[in-house]
Amino acid sequence: MNNNEKIVFNDKLKSLAIPLALQNLLNALVGASDALMLGRLNQDSIAAVSLANQLFFVMTLFTGAITGAAGILVAQYWGKKDYKNAGCFLAMAIRYSILVSLVFFVSALAFSEQVMRIFTSEESLISIGAGYLRIVSFSYLFSAVAQCFLMNMKVAGDAKLSVIISAVTVSVDMIADYFLIYGKCGVPALGANGSAYSTIVVEALSLIIVIIWAKKKETIHLPLKSLTYFSRVFEKDFWKVFPANLASALSWGLSITVHNVIMGHLGSDATASASVTSVAQQLIACVTAGIAGGSGIMIGELLGAGKLDEAKKYGDRFYKVSFLNGLINVLLIVITGPLVYIFYTLTDAAKGYLIWMLVFSCFYMFAYAYNTIFTCGVFPAGGDAKYDAISVFFATWCFAIPASLVACFVFKWPVLVVYVIMCLDEIVKLPFLKWHYNKYIWVKNLTRDVTD
Repeated sequence: MNNNEKIVFNDKLKSLAIPLALQNLLNALVGASDALMLGRLNQDSIAAVSLANQLFFVMTLFTGAITGAAGILVAQYWGKKDYKNAGCFLAMAIRYSILVSLVFFVSALAFSEQVMRIFTSEESLISIGAGYLRIVSFSYLFSAVAQCFLMNMKVAGDAKLSVIISAVTVSVDMIADYFLIYGKCGVPALGANGSAYSTIVVEALSLIIVIIWAKKKETIHLPLKSLTYFSRVFEKDFWKVFPANLASALSWGLSITVHNVIMGHLGSDATASASVTSVAQQLIACVTAGIAGGSGIMIGELLGAGKLDEAKKYGDRFYKVSFLNGLINVLLIVITGPLVYIFYTLTDAAKGYLIWMLVFSCFYMFAYAYNTIFTCGVFPAGGDAKYDAISVFFATWCFAIPASLVACFVFKWPVLVVYVIMCLDEIVKLPFLKWHYNKYIWVKNLTRDVTD
């Protein structure tokens, strides 16, 4: 790659990665603000809501796989400037996402206590979490559809608008949390339930804004009839990509849920400290997520336009980007660690756990940068999501999860030892990444010239 190509690459990446990183940061701040305000309320509230939100997290694994698979195809058709067929995959994503969100909505609304008992046996956490779930379940429907439009917004080159939307929603969330959780200016103090109500407001607002954007965007072809449009050819293309995306998402995401189950059974101190550490990691991961999202769009558009050799050059360039991002992640842990420690109201035991969890996070987040940019950006851009699913299966489900379960329930090792074992999967995956990259399985044009 010559100097001119590097300049074009860097400008394109910055135009995508910075807005996407900011959007992810602002979205993470919604969760962080909830956790912060609940953390100032009491430890049980933050622990209960963190566990309750695992149901929404599992839902996003399915809806994320749907929007991810559709996004791969939308990006390639967008690179080909075939906006009509790109709209077909947006409509497909909306249909499937609505169906999935309905299942989780009913589960949270009707079986809230049963859901909470999966994650913890402490009655105080079950009571708080169940009440929260029954209310927040309505936000699932809004979120699922909004994410489909946000996916297309990024591909369409309006990533900056997604930042504005996130800025508006995080501001509304913080204000609503303040009044609803603590009870200010005559508003009753609702505690954890107040956080649930604010989430509904935020997700509904986000959906309204993205629908207005889609109606005004000339290149978005989404008439009402398109939501019922069916194409065997396009369905076949979608289902070639979706299963691998879903397997990848479930393999990784359900492991996080198992992590929370293990922490939940280690007590409130372990749950709270792990929850706070997770908040810090989510905030820092926004940079990596922005780069990964940008890499997927950049390479996907090149592949859809038939520029396969140029896509390879971009892939090579992302190795240097990944290393730099890993160093940035470590620096951010060092900066945010003390702030996180100060802001949350935790017991002395929980604070002790928190310090060492943040220290290990430096290693975890460095490896996370490499793995995520390629397995969630470069590889899936050409339809290659299988590697991520396979690598997570072996590193997480054949190693980290069994080892941590044995450490927790059989040997009953200390909390920090169990935590470190659970988080070794990202590090274990590193040596195999370059080997798979060099096979160039991901260099594929997935578009078609005609439909049926």
